[in-house]
Amino acid sequence: MGSPVPVAGPPLFLVPPGDLTTDTITLSGPEGHHAAAVRRVRQGERADVGDGAGTIATCTVLSVTRDTVVLEVQTVHQVSPPDPRITVVQALPKGDRGELAVELMTEVGVDTIVPWSAHRSVARWQGDRGARSLARWRSTARESSKQSRRPWLPTVTDLATLADVTKRASAAARAIVLEAAAEHPLSRLPLPTEGEILLVIGPEGGITPAERTALGEAGAAEAHLGPTVLRTSTAGAAAAAVLLTRTARW
Repeated sequence: MGSPVPVAGPPLFLVPPGDLTTDTITLSGPEGHHAAAVRRVRQGERADVGDGAGTIATCTVLSVTRDTVVLEVQTVHQVSPPDPRITVVQALPKGDRGELAVELMTEVGVDTIVPWSAHRSVARWQGDRGARSLARWRSTARESSKQSRRPWLPTVTDLATLADVTKRASAAARAIVLEAAAEHPLSRLPLPTEGEILLVIGPEGGITPAERTALGEAGAAEAHLGPTVLRTSTAGAAAAAVLLTRTARW
């Protein structure tokens, strides 16, 4: 049990949890098409398969057809869940910058991403449009997990309200609101060694005074990231990286 350093090179494909119990694995459907037509794996090559829940199988490609790849399992190992867990509450950015935020946070190592409909968020997820946007965030997290060879897939929750965020902040081992005007830098805040670290990223227009008050009453501390102001779509990844360098995970 451990957290091996990922190596660049062999592609990582995903199957549902529980599907890594046999000596051979068949990738079909969209994942098989991606392996055969996009990544163009070839017979005899190494390819790894994960279940997104900590299990990674090192495999050798046995056969390839147009949309199907059959692999032989060589070894299987289990990676422990990350601790402390990093959760980022991400206020909805404009346009497709939300998917950029998810991509960056996934590659850095964020464990849970909470889309938040903040008061000053320009984007609004309503009806079918909201469902499509959430689906894109989840798809982005999945594809970015494969690119970055993550044993554990991040969770992208349903859209959260301020009440949902304050509830999570109250339950977290440490809750932090990223605020440019905060007195203390993020790099100096005391952090727990286990449990959930919750980081709240506001929208382009910032978090309102009422939201700041509610989060503070829920136990969240405010911190600034540095002397410059980042976009909401990049702040989460940068802040998460700062936090991760102060844990045993990095």
